[in-house]
Amino acid sequence: MADMRIKKLANLLVNYSLDIKKGEYLLIEGSDISKPLIKEVYREAIKKGAHVDTKVDISGLREIFFKEASDKQLKHVNPYYNFMVENYDAVLTLWGGYNEKELSNIPTEKIQKQAKALREINIKFSKRMANDLKWCGTQFPTNASAQEANMSLEEYEDFVYSSALVDREDPIKEWEKVSKKQERICNILNGKKTLHIKSKDTDLKMNIKGRKWINCDGILNMPDGEVYTTPIENSVNGHIRFSYPGIFMGREIEDIRLEFKDGKVIKATATKGEDLLHSLLETDDGAKVLGEIAVGTNFGINKFTKNMLFDEKLGGTIHAALGSVPGNTGGKNESGIHWDMLCDMKNGGEIFADGKLIYKDGKFII
Repeated sequence: MADMRIKKLANLLVNYSLDIKKGEYLLIEGSDISKPLIKEVYREAIKKGAHVDTKVDISGLREIFFKEASDKQLKHVNPYYNFMVENYDAVLTLWGGYNEKELSNIPTEKIQKQAKALREINIKFSKRMANDLKWCGTQFPTNASAQEANMSLEEYEDFVYSSALVDREDPIKEWEKVSKKQERICNILNGKKTLHIKSKDTDLKMNIKGRKWINCDGILNMPDGEVYTTPIENSVNGHIRFSYPGIFMGREIEDIRLEFKDGKVIKATATKGEDLLHSLLETDDGAKVLGEIAVGTNFGINKFTKNMLFDEKLGGTIHAALGSVPGNTGGKNESGIHWDMLCDMKNGGEIFADGKLIYKDGKFII
């Protein structure tokens, strides 16, 4: 018998996150291991009268590509990507595969070459998301992801579904409550001009005047629970140490420390994976710029799982992203990457807005 939580998640994704309408053109993309959720989302969307396509990946193909592809192939942009960005009304991305480490031994320069090749497509996708493309990303619980999180599969399933609130009687109503609570915070922050973040080995200042704070309430990600904005591009100064490993395409970079001057990274170190860190910073000019600053608000997510879908929402943390700006903040930076890194704020962390303390020890006090 199918897990009823999968059906409830599918209903939440179709009727709340993506708000699918009759006649809309929906793409569902994910690994073949996520077939149970693909089928239920497909069912719900068809019932709504949508036109639905699926793009189902087979395990191991990405590893084969990066190991065997020539430079020309690494730099090739599949015409499919342009079609996807230009033609779909909504896209649902399902994460979760058989092996989270399948690209761990791929040379950094190969990953960098493809990232550069996809730069224009990623920028185009971000612009459509800021306009009229509905997109949502979510996780299907797998053994591989459970192992990364140091859980059994059953424990991880409980973690995934409870963090998305599908263990509640009416998940949509629960996310509407989250939305209302976070909207109040965003309304307060929208009037602020400066932000000053302090924690262990972190002292970072930035200008946010005129930038919009976004309420992440289950529309773009499921689960969700954060508020974010984009700093003025040349205003970020100071240093930050990220408490948790940075994850990029399954590879870990540990103890990341960045120093900013007038908006750009001028020094970057890591105790593990520093070569990948420097490679990512060289993706393009925009990769050295802070494209996002955010505060995690989901206290139902209470542990680091090496999966940024959950980790960036972890209550009591902030995260910062190098590279392209998320939509609708007013930010201008463009890059082929958008890479989130996480900083714990629960023990002594503070955030000041316009010089006034608004956040302390992992919680807003406004």
